[in-house]
Amino acid sequence: MRLPDPRGPLSDALARDLATRSALSASTLECAERVAAVPSGALTDDDLQLSLAIAYELHYRGFESVSEDWEWDPTLLRLRAALERRHLESLRRLIGPVTVTGEPIDRQITALIEADDSPSLSSYMAKQGTLEQWREYLTLRSVYHLKEADPHTFAIPRLSGRTKAAMVEIQADEYGGGSAARMHSELFAGLLRDLDLDAGYGALWNEAPAAAFASVNTMSFFGLHRRWRGAALGHLAAVEMTSSEPSRRYSSGLRRLGYDERTTVFYDEHVEADAVHEQIASVDMCGSLVSAEPELAADVLFGAAASLAMDGLAARHLLGAWETGRSALRLDPALAA
Repeated sequence: MRLPDPRGPLSDALARDLATRSALSASTLECAERVAAVPSGALTDDDLQLSLAIAYELHYRGFESVSEDWEWDPTLLRLRAALERRHLESLRRLIGPVTVTGEPIDRQITALIEADDSPSLSSYMAKQGTLEQWREYLTLRSVYHLKEADPHTFAIPRLSGRTKAAMVEIQADEYGGGSAARMHSELFAGLLRDLDLDAGYGALWNEAPAAAFASVNTMSFFGLHRRWRGAALGHLAAVEMTSSEPSRRYSSGLRRLGYDERTTVFYDEHVEADAVHEQIASVDMCGSLVSAEPELAADVLFGAAASLAMDGLAARHLLGAWETGRSALRLDPALAA
């Protein structure tokens, strides 16, 4: 993967340092501090979200012409931490207070899901999404789905016992149960190719809006910090509990446009797998975690709420653009295709 095009002074300075220097320049660190000091708007800040995604990507597959020594560079970690603080503050403002009740944690997550009032993007795509809108939607989702499951997997070494076993069971299915061809990331790559989009890892980053990076950055933040292991599990549980029926609708939308099961297999797989995963994630995984560490209940709920909030952010971005006849991408949609 090549370094993406910069979207502001911070991502520009960061990319130049990563590609040409052995340490971050003082000016880059100062720029990061200025960006991190802005009181609000982090989740829609293209420059901040791309910079944070670049810092996280060094823990995934890295970048062409960027030394692997950068992954644990102390100055880069300092820069990342400053951006993470602003990201987390904005996330907390968006979600609001999370209240823990005496009910089992699976019921509390269910209550959060039932209270969510985000627009239904899957219903729109099922009934009226055009081919170009589908390409835009998939471009946004490619930032996550081409590394599907990886952010949550970072949390596995932080767990033990029944909690760990439950999460491994879920993640094993995400990775195709041992079959590379059935990995969800590979099924999504096939979907991109069928819709004439570049399926290369990270190939569509330049077109994807800030909402795409804010979603994945939230997952990476939870997964890479032991402190937020509860939130990582709550986030994963919400994903598993809310994707089966939307996946059925997405599959229906593609069939409406004339695509068959070769193309819809990515969503068809999620209809089946996530219906099974729902109880494993909410009861076995989150339930056992909270039973062993009840002080993490609030973090589990915060992670679940973050999953719902990020989905809502992406849906509002896409639908808001389409309602006014605009592309939801950063570049001309023809370039994305």
